[in-house]
Amino acid sequence: MKLFVPGRICLFGEHTDWAGGYRRINAEIEKGYTIITGTNQGLYANVSAHPNRFIFRATDNDGNRSEVLDLPMELGALQAEAESGGFFSYAAGVAFQILTHNRVQGIEIDNYETDLPLKKGLSSSAALCVLVARAFNVVYDLKMTTRGEMEYAYLGEITTPSRCGRMDQGCAYGNRPILMTFDGERVDVREIHVPNDLHFVIVDLAAGKDTKEILSDLNKCYPFASDEAQEKVQRFLGATSARITHDAMAALEAGDAQRIGELMLEAQAHFDSEVAPACTTQLMAPVLHRVLNHAPLRDHVHGGKGVGSQGDGTAQFIAKDAASQAKVVEIIEKELEMPCLKLVIEAGRRVRRAVIPAAGFGTRLFPASKAIKKELFPIVDHRGVSKPVIMAIVEEALSAGIEEVAIVIQSSDREIFEDFFTTPPPIEHFNKLSKEHQQRSRELMEMGNRITWLEQDSQEGFGHAVYCAREWVDGEPFLLMLGDHLYGSDTDASCARQLVDEFERVGHSVVGMMVTPGGVIHNFGCVTGVWENPDVSLAVTEFCEKPDLDYAREHLQVEGMDPDTFFTVFGMYVLQPEIFDLLEENIQHDVRERGEYQLTPCLDKLRQQNGFAGYVVQGRRFDVGLPDDYRQAMIDFRNA
Repeated sequence: MKLFVPGRICLFGEHTDWAGGYRRINAEIEKGYTIITGTNQGLYANVSAHPNRFIFRATDNDGNRSEVLDLPMELGALQAEAESGGFFSYAAGVAFQILTHNRVQGIEIDNYETDLPLKKGLSSSAALCVLVARAFNVVYDLKMTTRGEMEYAYLGEITTPSRCGRMDQGCAYGNRPILMTFDGERVDVREIHVPNDLHFVIVDLAAGKDTKEILSDLNKCYPFASDEAQEKVQRFLGATSARITHDAMAALEAGDAQRIGELMLEAQAHFDSEVAPACTTQLMAPVLHRVLNHAPLRDHVHGGKGVGSQGDGTAQFIAKDAASQAKVVEIIEKELEMPCLKLVIEAGRRVRRAVIPAAGFGTRLFPASKAIKKELFPIVDHRGVSKPVIMAIVEEALSAGIEEVAIVIQSSDREIFEDFFTTPPPIEHFNKLSKEHQQRSRELMEMGNRITWLEQDSQEGFGHAVYCAREWVDGEPFLLMLGDHLYGSDTDASCARQLVDEFERVGHSVVGMMVTPGGVIHNFGCVTGVWENPDVSLAVTEFCEKPDLDYAREHLQVEGMDPDTFFTVFGMYVLQPEIFDLLEENIQHDVRERGEYQLTPCLDKLRQQNGFAGYVVQGRRFDVGLPDDYRQAMIDFRNA
């Protein structure tokens, strides 16, 4: 399995992670607030199980293979390597913590590419720790959330001589910005979503700093200040930094690059006057300030500041746009002879497309399905309008702001589907319709203009039907809806709209869920996880297709739910396009379940690689795939 873990850059709130930790001793200290984001560079690796050894092959920035760490998967050997210090100590430290708390065998990690600059304030050691934690998580399916991986990475790093702050392992959250809150031992994480791309430049100052000296001097100001200079440090790392960081979060969410630049300048000015005097040998930073004040940059940036522990290590600028970003890099590399990295915080990808598989034969509705496709069975909506099931599903998709819909069908059924959506009634019949129904006919033709027909000639399972949409989806996130489910919302937002909104909030794949009694879960796909927002959303830790009750009781119970009630799949998902790579892998290697290519195992792999949210839909689903369910849906959907 291939993994990627980026580095991280601190945008605002340096040092507040460890400062906020002192609240466990002095409650008057302000909580720490830090905004970080993943870099565009990181560590790439192939990972696989090993029966009894911990093997790590590393690659440096020049593509050279370093020595190979090869240890027995034993606590003593791993702890000794971790405590020895050095590059491999971080990997061994995490492996030690994983083995201490979990029943695992060995692992082999081939870090075949590293484009993240090492020892440049981009948390390369933390990225290494997260890589090892994630490798164990995916290989042994430890069902850790992203937060869990972050915690193991932190435990692993402090097993080494390193005494990093808590924010470094935030790189586990990938390249999206997050706000981290530090309250004693407690760490909270909130993801931040930006409406438009923001362009940064990270500058390696090609100088040097002593982070240990900086941290040693600043820690002397805690937990209780003994003079005015120490009070200034606490004030800046407390109330002042908290205000600036929250203002910066608002600016990020508004996509306001100019305001972000102003706050960078303000943060640096406060840092220079209130914190730098506590460690003058390291924090006066003449190289940093020469770069920040380089006149040719002013027309291309909104602002800049130091990074990480500050000092002459790394600087960051926010550019006015992509062209300005390129110009900033050109100026710094040519005139100051310092290497740069481009960093783009990208706007969340909007969900524009929906896929509806409708190529099944409808075996359970035979012989009616021999006369008419089950997706064309009639249903009556809450307005008393009679329509085929597939039309109601398309309407649900369009209610979520979907612009294009692909319906996966058999080639032999194309004519009947196209005829319904694209051919108006003969004029003599059209003239007999009421004005209201004539308008519905026009709307139906408009709906047909948004539909693309994709053919699945061989019935190879639900996963294969989804895979047929790969080229059409074209690398975008998409809404997936079942062709034999109807939906009724309990709120003003449709069920599909709720799911799309949740995707845009969390930034990764989402499955709709509903509470279901244990007596019937053997008929459904099930989901379990850890609450992120109680009673609303959770971080998924397992997908399971049609489990029996005994398995569900042991593995699928969610904290706080009534006994023998579980979450089942609501019948719709918003999926990242990486799902197609996983489906393709199963198809190429002919990995089937019950003779077909299934979607559920690939959802579980996508969960392991990219994270997956479960959202409790405020609404009801109506299954029309079974005779009795269809009969009941005719009654209930009318009243939805």
